[in-house]
Amino acid sequence: MANRQLENGNGTRRVTVREGASHALLDDVAKQIIEQLQEDGRRPYATIGKAVGLSEAAVRQRVQRLLDAGVMQIVAVTDPLQLGFPRQAMIGLRTDGDLESVADRLAELEEIDYVVITAGSFDLLAEVVCRNDEHLLEILQKLRGVAGVLSTEAFVYLKLRKQTYTWGTA
Repeated sequence: MANRQLENGNGTRRVTVREGASHALLDDVAKQIIEQLQEDGRRPYATIGKAVGLSEAAVRQRVQRLLDAGVMQIVAVTDPLQLGFPRQAMIGLRTDGDLESVADRLAELEEIDYVVITAGSFDLLAEVVCRNDEHLLEILQKLRGVAGVLSTEAFVYLKLRKQTYTWGTA
């Protein structure tokens, strides 16, 4: 079993998923439901049902199973600039010791919205959204204080050209 931590509207919840269990949920109909929700996360289940050939109740059940399994989340995607966060950065981190436990510690930090373990010159990448450069500096200092972090390198976003969450359901 694998534990996944997911954000929901009320905070964070931990979901337990059996290895490979989420793949069993992804038949062609489930993929069509996901695509419908990627186009409009507020699309009514009755409308989705008509598009995929299921009843509203069946769509509701399938969506709930996909959410519970951690296959997808339904969230409001915001524009950081319009919310007063004009500074975004990707931070490359070099670490020492148990990589996954360092990644877990970083994932617990509220300021970080994305953490991945990578191959290459960095062990981890972490994305942050900041109020200003001083806020970014505070976050960098906090990251450098995490046990196992050897160094950081910030890649400040100057202009966002593309951001999408509608990748396919292959």
